[in-house]
Amino acid sequence: MKIQVLDQQGKKTSEIDTNIFDNKIRKDIIQKVVEIEKIKQPYSPALEAGKQASASGKVRHGRRRWKSAAGRGISRIPRKIFWRRGTQFYWQGATISSAVGGRRAHPPKVLGMINTKKINKKEKKIAFLSALALTTSLNDIQEKYENLKNKEIKIKLPLVIDDKMLDLNTKQFLESLKKILNGFWEIAIKKKAVRAGKGKKRGRKYKKTGGMLLVMGNNKNKKISGIEIKKANAVSITNLASNGARLVVYTKQAINDLEKRLAKKEKVKTKEDKK
Repeated sequence: MKIQVLDQQGKKTSEIDTNIFDNKIRKDIIQKVVEIEKIKQPYSPALEAGKQASASGKVRHGRRRWKSAAGRGISRIPRKIFWRRGTQFYWQGATISSAVGGRRAHPPKVLGMINTKKINKKEKKIAFLSALALTTSLNDIQEKYENLKNKEIKIKLPLVIDDKMLDLNTKQFLESLKKILNGFWEIAIKKKAVRAGKGKKRGRKYKKTGGMLLVMGNNKNKKISGIEIKKANAVSITNLASNGARLVVYTKQAINDLEKRLAKKEKVKTKEDKK
């Protein structure tokens, strides 16, 4: 596939020939890998939480026994003893979830949050090539974004820009990007807004869009507010195609670095090597 390299005015400066975008799109394998790449921060209460009572004592459950709550007209729940006078006790419900300061009834378990799913290396490579190919599909990108469904956008994908654009300051870079993206500009920059409804009270006050992804060469460094930037050796399948096709812009050097990354193959040991 021959791809145009665009300058800061959106005009063609040169062409590069590559085959990393020519593969068949396998959305099923992409989704499989995205699920495996998901990471959840494990959390749970301490193992001894709710069991560290400073007062000593334990209520027995048998009848007519020392320290038993039977026949006292009180619920037979675990209690901690603060003081006693002969057979008279001052105690308080403790330990169980219905008591003040007790442990949680069904707390989250760390083991249930650790992702143990695995995938074959060949499947992962197919998924990565499919994700790259998916970024060149205009129909899939329009299908993902509601704002683009009824718009007629005449842009040839994939979008590859000259590396000199990374040397521009943020204001100049965004102005050039606006000329290049044209109809895609409204989904390119991340937007943040206050969420409607009760989610504001539940730790998710804001909702934000994903914005575009800029893939650059391994030896480059760039930081722009509102745009996600990844190096060619660090970009993942989740970055490229999580929840559908994503708007991705590549630099010329990034294409070369991606080709080198995909060209790396593990050395297969022959019988002579084993000897």
